[in-house]
Amino acid sequence: MTFSLIILAGGNSHRFGSKIGKPYQKIGGKSLIEISLLKAHKFKEIKKIVIIYNKKDFKRVKLLRLKNVKLVSGGKNRQQSTYNALKYLISQRGITKVLIHDAARPNFNTMLLGSILRNMKNARAVVPKVNVQDAVKQIIDSSKEEYIVGKKRDNLFLTQTPQAFNLKEIYHLHKTNSGKYKDDDISLYMDLNKVKFIDGEKNNFKITDRSDFENLRNIYKSKQSVGIGFDVHRLVPKRKLFLAGLEIKSKLGTLGHSDGDPVLHSVTDAILGACKMGDIGQMFSDKDKKFKNIRSTILLQEIIHLIKLKGYFINNIDINIITQTPKIRNFKNKMINNISKLCEISKNQINIKGKTTEKLGLIGKEKAIACETICSVIKYD
Repeated sequence: MTFSLIILAGGNSHRFGSKIGKPYQKIGGKSLIEISLLKAHKFKEIKKIVIIYNKKDFKRVKLLRLKNVKLVSGGKNRQQSTYNALKYLISQRGITKVLIHDAARPNFNTMLLGSILRNMKNARAVVPKVNVQDAVKQIIDSSKEEYIVGKKRDNLFLTQTPQAFNLKEIYHLHKTNSGKYKDDDISLYMDLNKVKFIDGEKNNFKITDRSDFENLRNIYKSKQSVGIGFDVHRLVPKRKLFLAGLEIKSKLGTLGHSDGDPVLHSVTDAILGACKMGDIGQMFSDKDKKFKNIRSTILLQEIIHLIKLKGYFINNIDINIITQTPKIRNFKNKMINNISKLCEISKNQINIKGKTTEKLGLIGKEKAIACETICSVIKYD
């Protein structure tokens, strides 16, 4: 089966109460749109992704620099926005199934998405649901404060996204039944017996207001972990000096099996520690000839690729470069910019400080350079 994914981010976010719409709110440096995308990219069955955006957010969605996605302008409401995306997808070759998902629900588990994809093998539509557990009342007349008390909840449930459909069928339903649309795409199905409902997740709640967003932030805080990295290299003649991936003009360079970049080695170790993946020596042994004189930029990029596969993404990096010379303040901005690109995070998630040892010890005598790093990561699973 070949799937496409529609992420609906075309709303106005009125109830959220912010100049920045919900889809562009960030947790750990990633917007709600990006969090959903990170999970979707784990599934090879999903061949094409469409992002529906509000015209007023065009600059904002462009700033995300999303790769391998199609941007489609939304309509006046959710149904029109969905129909715009379906109309584009129906013209594409090879797509038979479609997932429709709200950008305001980024906290679905990848296991849920996998279950939806598997269940579509023998179903026309698959929808996750959660049972209503709270006591339910119904207002009869708000002016008289009249209610139905003790309304049965045994047969009540809440639907979630992503929802999966046969592309041609859901496109036809949108095209011919626009007036029957209520609050999600499954409401277009007159006979719900044709729909396969599976267990959803309580944490897959929709972000509507600020309190919802704070709940989500707290969930991801609980998934945050921290690692420490340290590295030191001798300074010797006839070697190049690399710091944070930059080649620095110097009479002395660092001695090492690779290019001897203590900054990137320290950053790499901190990331590995935070993700509980060992250390740089385990990953790239100095006994292995293929790593002889290799650039540390290559090693760090390999680690970033590996941690992304495990669902980890960098939240923050704090770096102390300990050296008598060169003066780190002269290179700080370029270093931050370079690490930002290598780690695929924004520059404001990185802090660099230059430290000396007041001319004490090997570092103070300009015979070595050291670096220590603390890194925090978030697991988006």
